[in-house]
Amino acid sequence: MSTETLNHVVTELSPAERQRKAELLSTLVEHIDITSFDARPIIDGMSKMSFTSRDLARATAIYNQMLQDPDCTIFLVIAGSTSAGGCMDLYAELVRNNMVDGIVATGASIVDMDFFEGLGHKHYQALEVPDDDTLRSLLIDRIYDTYIDEEALQQTDHTIGEIANTLEPRGYSSREFIREMGKYLVEHGKKDNSLVKLAYEHDVPIFCPAFVDSSAGFGLVKHQVDRAKAGQPYMMLDAIADFRELTEIKIKAGTTGLLMIGGGVPKNFIQDTVVCAEILGHHDVEVHKYAVQITVADVRDGACSSSTLQEAASWGKVNTGIEQMVFAEAGSVMPLLASDAYHRGHWKTRAKRAWGKLFA
Repeated sequence: MSTETLNHVVTELSPAERQRKAELLSTLVEHIDITSFDARPIIDGMSKMSFTSRDLARATAIYNQMLQDPDCTIFLVIAGSTSAGGCMDLYAELVRNNMVDGIVATGASIVDMDFFEGLGHKHYQALEVPDDDTLRSLLIDRIYDTYIDEEALQQTDHTIGEIANTLEPRGYSSREFIREMGKYLVEHGKKDNSLVKLAYEHDVPIFCPAFVDSSAGFGLVKHQVDRAKAGQPYMMLDAIADFRELTEIKIKAGTTGLLMIGGGVPKNFIQDTVVCAEILGHHDVEVHKYAVQITVADVRDGACSSSTLQEAASWGKVNTGIEQMVFAEAGSVMPLLASDAYHRGHWKTRAKRAWGKLFA
């Protein structure tokens, strides 16, 4: 979106509307700090309970097994809005402390949430929810009980377009483009604890198989339209390169573990690397040895988010022996799992994989 269009949007609101918008965007979402509390006693206690508590304790134990296994590459897989809801610093801490080696996520998690805050924008608690038409008139977007300033989001779209404008006109995997976003945040960002920025600094590759299903899409469309009007070539995203690169990591990594929040495309994408490796002739490729999925989806939604890890074993994707489904809202349980793993400290002796250097 051009600067002229952004300025037009900014001047649309009257002083009274500006004041009302400021009232609604007055309470920040504060992201939880897993280093500030020790969840080990809670998880230990939950292991002696039943139902979801025991499932969470077992999932946490499996994640700790991944961290302890010297041969295991760990993928963090994110779908949904937990980043906007308060888990953003949690995910960043996993990267900072070498607790994950690769990330597969939705474009919204990476662009609309993390990169957005990396540029200095914020998410807000919706302490009241007027009708959504009113929110639209005030240029406020809503995710459940969380608000996003649409004007700030459009500035993010514009920044994505600016990054694209600096690149050689050719095909890029989402990993390659997100690395450019991380580089941009190192130079221009306003937040140290950004997942995109830290992943760039630690050579942790981030893949978004549906990257344009986010604010990145608007900025990249504008980049292509502007370049086409000027008779100039433009950059493109190569979804096949995404699949090829991620499969290449899987082949070279050998033993792998999955920590999955939600489901959908990111979940299928990382699981399918096993099948893709076999198609490429690597019949000795290991299924994902460890797998944890935290989700509220069940079979009633009829979608890939509800397919269990046991079901994935029938496709030759995961090991049925070391897996755990946790049916819970991830924002309520991930802080406990991550804090437990952080304070047990198995990450302190892990070798750094730096899979991003594979494509340097």
